[in-house]
Amino acid sequence: MGCINYNDPAFRALFSPYANTVLYPATMVQAFWDTATAYVSNRKGGCYTGGMTVAQQTLALNQMTAHLLFLNGQIATGNTPGVMTGATIDKISVTLEPPPAPNAWQYWLQSSPYGQQLLALLQVVSAGGFYVTTSVPGQAGFRFGNGW
Repeated sequence: MGCINYNDPAFRALFSPYANTVLYPATMVQAFWDTATAYVSNRKGGCYTGGMTVAQQTLALNQMTAHLLFLNGQIATGNTPGVMTGATIDKISVTLEPPPAPNAWQYWLQSSPYGQQLLALLQVVSAGGFYVTTSVPGQAGFRFGNGW
């Protein structure tokens, strides 16, 4: 059982907003890919991949990487993802309303177009849905399907 490795040309071809190697050097994108593996396993056929093919798992990793890059860009420019429902000028006040989502994981993924794509992919390829758990000591994380 090997690992899926970051493929810079394939990632940039899939996500053209990150094609500029000056703004997004390969080492930077690789660092976000490495972070993405904390959310989506890069182990081929690993216990967190459910019924995903290697191609679907690679796509999920690329989408998570793009999601993290997008959020990093939003934060760097001072933008907070969310639906603004109110604003005040004096004493600066902003009211955000979370989008309808059944849990924090889905809310977080809905904060970027790439996360929305990832959420849709995960819903299609995981039989019985997916969930985040901390119920089993030492095995906390992202689970696919109905069983362990």
